[in-house]
Amino acid sequence: LCTSGSATSCEECLLIHPKCAWCSKEDFGSSKSIASRCDFLQNLLANGCAGAIESPSSSSTVLQNVPLSSKGSGQTHQDVTQITPQKVALSLRPGDRTSFRVQVRQVEDYPVDLYYLMDLSLSMNDDLDNIRNLGTKLAEEMRKLTSNFRLGFGSFVDKNISPFSYTAPRYQNNPCIGYKLFPSCVPSFGFRHLLSLTDKVDRFNEEVQKQKVSRNRDAPEGGFDAILQAAVCKEKIGWRKEASHLLVFTTDDVPHIALDGKLGGLVQPHDGQCHLNDANEYSASSQLDYPSLALLGEKLAENNIHLIFAVTKSHYMLYKNFTTLIPGTTVEILHKDSKNIIELIVKAYNSIRSKVELTVWDSPEDIGLTFTATCQDGLSYPGLRKCGDLKIGDTVSFEVAVEARSCPAEDRPHTFTIRPAGFRDTLQVAVCSGNGTYSCGLCQCQPGSLGARCECQEGASADSHHALCREAEGKPLCSGRGECSCNQCLCYESEFGNIYGPFCECDDFSCARYKGVLCSGHGECHCGECKCHAGYIGDNCNCSTEMDGCVSSDGQVCSGRGACVCGKCQCTEPGAFGETCEKCPTCPGVCSIKRDCIECKLFNSGRLADNQTCQKHCKDEIITTVDVLDETDDPSAILCAYPVNNCVMKFTYLELPSGKSNLTVLKEPACSSAPSAVTIVLAVIGSVVLIGIILLALWKLLVTIHDRREFDRFQSERSRARYEMASNPLYRKPISTHNVEFTFNKLNKSYNGTVD
Repeated sequence: LCTSGSATSCEECLLIHPKCAWCSKEDFGSSKSIASRCDFLQNLLANGCAGAIESPSSSSTVLQNVPLSSKGSGQTHQDVTQITPQKVALSLRPGDRTSFRVQVRQVEDYPVDLYYLMDLSLSMNDDLDNIRNLGTKLAEEMRKLTSNFRLGFGSFVDKNISPFSYTAPRYQNNPCIGYKLFPSCVPSFGFRHLLSLTDKVDRFNEEVQKQKVSRNRDAPEGGFDAILQAAVCKEKIGWRKEASHLLVFTTDDVPHIALDGKLGGLVQPHDGQCHLNDANEYSASSQLDYPSLALLGEKLAENNIHLIFAVTKSHYMLYKNFTTLIPGTTVEILHKDSKNIIELIVKAYNSIRSKVELTVWDSPEDIGLTFTATCQDGLSYPGLRKCGDLKIGDTVSFEVAVEARSCPAEDRPHTFTIRPAGFRDTLQVAVCSGNGTYSCGLCQCQPGSLGARCECQEGASADSHHALCREAEGKPLCSGRGECSCNQCLCYESEFGNIYGPFCECDDFSCARYKGVLCSGHGECHCGECKCHAGYIGDNCNCSTEMDGCVSSDGQVCSGRGACVCGKCQCTEPGAFGETCEKCPTCPGVCSIKRDCIECKLFNSGRLADNQTCQKHCKDEIITTVDVLDETDDPSAILCAYPVNNCVMKFTYLELPSGKSNLTVLKEPACSSAPSAVTIVLAVIGSVVLIGIILLALWKLLVTIHDRREFDRFQSERSRARYEMASNPLYRKPISTHNVEFTFNKLNKSYNGTVD
């Protein structure tokens, strides 16, 4: 590998591969090839170059390492440390990795600054009525979480220009003229900063009670203008450096975004600067376009602000998509009258404090970073830079591996920053390249001379000087891609890239491509093989080793139902689907998982309620309670049931096309009442009588069948019998006939002596 690169200097040699070394000994080797000075360390030692080898390696040095703090209470917090170390210096060799460990802790009782930014368009009138005493109640709840809490307030509507607002003269002072439902309101405005952050919550209540709603023309609001001003106007808002920054954004509609301003003739992009005038109103509302999502994300991150979208249910998914584009942002569902705003804020704050995610700022393009997270469970997650399900005071660590792909164009140190999202604490990483500019051990030939020892003249050609220009006997000189001069190949130039090697056998453009891009744009082509940058693998470097996109809301990789392949989940469990295989209606344990969400959300009980992870694990569950559960409403719904105090709780589970889960639950468990003693006795007697009747009927049936069979057999035998007619010799007739006259006459004759 090292000898195939045709390195002509120490710098070129060290760039080929981290294992390559350079021999600076003057009389090293022969005149056969300059590349022989560049080889693996063991080969150079075997060839007699001990003591003259240049092979620097990457290293890291911790410059500042203040221990982590355990608590953040008190009025001064400059000494609170939530990340360690604070400064690291790296000396990198291209292609060689070095690593260092970062620890992060969410300290207890950390100060909180909360700025409440409210939509005051006409549709939010009922919400305004419900938050007039919000300051007192919110402060009571937040002081359960931190002893140092401050609250601020601002409002917005939209740009006061057409077509976003009513600009006709008759609407200037009252844009609600002619609107029967609400005939009076204040003029439209872009953004007003009404109360700087303060611990005097009564002032918050006073400012809210003074406010009145306004009216704009189109449905979208100008809330993104207000978010940006609240983020960048640090002095006016009063953000403290040593506090957690929460920006609560409440609205019931969609926002205007960049380029929408062109509808009103605003072609100048937003400059990301503060434009609050002396009256604390946004003065550039009619001059600059709406900010883009990228600009919002940049400014929020610069000022360590956690943005909380509190929006109505109909717009939840839109703002949910925004959170993927703006780091450190959460979204919660706001009731139409804002009655749940305190619960929403506390829940969002707990969610923010339960996770840590590292972000990288100003990373040089030629530096590759890979992260391995070790979360509170003690397990390592390669490719992951965030941890969830944390409790206040938990410490997590990250192994950061750094690799330089090449030397920087400018010979000066580079610095980049690692910062947990929403934290003020940072880790400064200074990078400088190691030794890689030596030309030691080489002859610097005069013009006109060539060769390792300048032994050939330029232009001279002889067969004896061509022997070392063939890779093997019978092969073309310099692989047909160069000229042989003084036993050294001079490779041709190519419009596709560089041709190099002792025999011009290598180039940097004949590697595998992905979607037409060489090495997918994530690697360097070296002699027909892609050398992938840190974080990528594969023949064409198209496979990412990052696992951030594979971690489900419960912290498992692919929800335990698949494998993370190239940064995406491949579900292996039959029936599982979704970005992290989180959806699986047919999985064996789905009913028990949904049961946890029902117990937590409806009854505030169960495993998820105990460890306060209900919102995280059940954020996509839509729970509806009914008196009677109709199991035939949707045949694709799965029926689940579980016992509750000798009763049965039933619910149906259905995956919606939006990716959410719809759970329809009985309001009360189905219970069967215990029968009385009389009922039991009567039931037993009735059962005995019924069984007796059944047995008698069965006996009668059997007897009847038996008799019928006997009678049929008798009839059959009778029909087959044949008797002869005869008289019974013993039979005498019961009637005897006597002729008295004949007998008398006969007797008389006998007496007379005559007989006939």
